[in-house]
Amino acid sequence: MYSMCRDSGQAEDMMQECFLRAIFSLDDEHGNMRAWLYRVARNILTDHLRSRRSSISLDELAETPSDAPGPLALYLRTEKQQLLMEKLAALEPRRREVLCLQYFGGLSQKDIASLLHLSHQNVRVLSLRARKELKQKIEEDGYDVS
Repeated sequence: MYSMCRDSGQAEDMMQECFLRAIFSLDDEHGNMRAWLYRVARNILTDHLRSRRSSISLDELAETPSDAPGPLALYLRTEKQQLLMEKLAALEPRRREVLCLQYFGGLSQKDIASLLHLSHQNVRVLSLRARKELKQKIEEDGYDVS
């Protein structure tokens, strides 16, 4: 949530709502709880952004660095980590979302395809192109990515 909205307080509130929905509406037979939680969180974020559409867009959120010093800001102090997050935020939203789900969320491409209502092949291509674009953007700044 934080990586999408860039506001730690807002992210905490939305995650609390996500877990409340999980407690009250998730049945015991649900197969992939992590994917379901991500879908609920994504829907909550989309609803929140829709309600604020007149003042800010998702692209602006992705490009705006966080001003609040939180755990993530402390973790991202080194130059390479900041560069990676900056370049990741510059990716097209669908590609960024696929990479975040794959590497930060730990979801398989099959789970991502199901979650985003895409084909497995489409997710594979999005992931490949996103990694290639990210590598190119980092190398443009003079870093060796091998």
